[in-house]
Amino acid sequence: MLEAAGLTPLEETVYRLLITTARASAAEIALRTALPLPEAESVLASLAAKGLASTGGGTPPHFTASPPDVALLPRLQRRADALDEARTAVADLLDSYRSTRRQDAGHLIEVITGTEALRHHLRQLQDNARHEVLWFCKAHYVAMPSGSNREEYEALARGVRYRVVYERAFFDDPGAVDNVVTGIRAGELARSAPHLPLRLAVADGEMAICPLVPGGPTGSPGEPTAALLRDSNLLQALTALFERYWEGAVPLHVSASGTIGSAGAAEEAEDTEELRETDRRLLAFLIAGIADKAIASQMGLSRRTVQRRIQHMMTLTGSVTRMQLAWQAARRGWL
Repeated sequence: MLEAAGLTPLEETVYRLLITTARASAAEIALRTALPLPEAESVLASLAAKGLASTGGGTPPHFTASPPDVALLPRLQRRADALDEARTAVADLLDSYRSTRRQDAGHLIEVITGTEALRHHLRQLQDNARHEVLWFCKAHYVAMPSGSNREEYEALARGVRYRVVYERAFFDDPGAVDNVVTGIRAGELARSAPHLPLRLAVADGEMAICPLVPGGPTGSPGEPTAALLRDSNLLQALTALFERYWEGAVPLHVSASGTIGSAGAAEEAEDTEELRETDRRLLAFLIAGIADKAIASQMGLSRRTVQRRIQHMMTLTGSVTRMQLAWQAARRGWL
């Protein structure tokens, strides 16, 4: 446990023994630890050289442990300072490494071939994530079966945010719903979209993995081939693509009973049939792109009432934007 302070396991054993003993000779240490006398003498000499033990007078010499706060805390602080300096040096080296290779296509794009290699890189991408992971999750896994991504739970536990968009067909896979419920309960932010254009994982906006050819049962019959992308315009474009789909996707939540659905599902079950004719007209104006003030004038309502009814329908459908409300209204046959 004291290796961080520069002690070997044997030195730690002897130091702990000295802590509980007022003073001891090398022969007494050898007897109590079953060490050969020369080795006990060597360990005690090493502790003395490191300032963790001192000798008094007499023959043979007897050793006394130095107080831990005096002997160990400064050593730990020096090591902590050295680690901070090393981290700064590594960050500087990383910046230099990236700047000298920014124009190197071989560095910006690395081809990954094979299921095992793809799985390894997906796990590594998540292990190295510090802030956020973005994920497009399509139906039918290629390298990582649903429920097997333990790296996500470990990353969530250390504070990494996960935003995942699930393709609607994904929920048809066996066990998919239960796995999504587990992820949401662990802290994952999940949404659902009718269709996703590709599989994608992005970590911290600095690295991404996406397929080069379609995978899954309906994709290429050969080994999966994917691209590992580093800081580049292509990576920025893929991140923007994710944000576009995230904005239009429907948020998913887990009910107290453990079922999954869009926000406001309970209200929907109660109020769907009670959608007012006024709201249907309001939706038609809204989807036509007419401003709230003009809608209010056309319908003989106050602007505040229009906004309140729109917010009610957004809550009812679990929508966070008016675009999502329009999509949900069309899906439910409200128009």
